[in-house]
Amino acid sequence: MDRNAVRQDVPLDPQGRPIVNTVAAVSIAPSGVGSELSEHVAQVIGVIRDSGLPNETNAMFTNIEGNLDEVLGVVRDAAMVLAGQGYRTEVCLKLDIRPGFSGQMAEKPRLVDDLLDGR
Repeated sequence: MDRNAVRQDVPLDPQGRPIVNTVAAVSIAPSGVGSELSEHVAQVIGVIRDSGLPNETNAMFTNIEGNLDEVLGVVRDAAMVLAGQGYRTEVCLKLDIRPGFSGQMAEKPRLVDDLLDGR
């Protein structure tokens, strides 16, 4: 794959469906439950971690990587943890959809680090 190409060939799975790698940054939290959200957010992150998709959590977001349909399914399931309890639930979602690539949660920071090391 050419990282600098504007367009990539889209690989297909054995059933002929496109494999569309996606890195998502998602934040899911309830509204109106007070000033500390950690207990509720932990429930959400538990669903994401149990999904089996590569993920990492930082102070503001949880990143998830996988095929687009899988990632969106995990975001839906994670949001439903709170919404299913009756909470008004806010979801902030950013997607980097890049057909033909995988392992981007590790690769993207490595590329930036290499550039910074070479300055």
